[in-house]
Amino acid sequence: MGLFDKLFGGGKKKVPKETAETRGVHMPDLNIPVDEKFTIHFKTNGGKFIYCDSFQEISEALQNIVKENDWKNHPFFVLNPMLEERFSKEKVTFTNKAKESEVFFTTCEHLIAQNGSILVCSNQLMEKKLNELPDNIIVFATTSQLVESIGEGLKKIKKKYGHSIPANITTLKHFRATNENSNDFLTYGSSSKNLYLLLLEDL
Repeated sequence: MGLFDKLFGGGKKKVPKETAETRGVHMPDLNIPVDEKFTIHFKTNGGKFIYCDSFQEISEALQNIVKENDWKNHPFFVLNPMLEERFSKEKVTFTNKAKESEVFFTTCEHLIAQNGSILVCSNQLMEKKLNELPDNIIVFATTSQLVESIGEGLKKIKKKYGHSIPANITTLKHFRATNENSNDFLTYGSSSKNLYLLLLEDL
């Protein structure tokens, strides 16, 4: 579990473990760096992440996740051909049929520091709804995808895609069973997922 205790930050900076564990959900975080803020809220949501300095570390982390969950003989559900190609040398098989897999392997648009959620759209999900995805999700993202708020993330999507704004924009937010009802329209109809975030430093 050593790799799973690794916290990320900008460059050499790491988020103190005590900070992530002791800062309450309702404590002010206006002056907290965006990476640390995301860490705090993401962990509060129940997410598990591994910060990596290189793709080699990403590869090692992925193998650890597979080993820890005994997914060696379980194909990963992938909707992004480029993601499948990038990880083609890993000891993982892929399928484009959700019913054949216990794990959804995907990228994302942005990581939202404000609430520790992951912004995705039809580029990652196609027409799939969150409750149609496997209960286990592995997200591959980079530190340059960190943004402060959902609003900022939506603006970046609009700027990036212009008039071809993707559909099915939503957030992955609940990473464990919860009895709380969310009023966030972007998580409407979502279900709790067991989520791992593989975060590659690219800044």
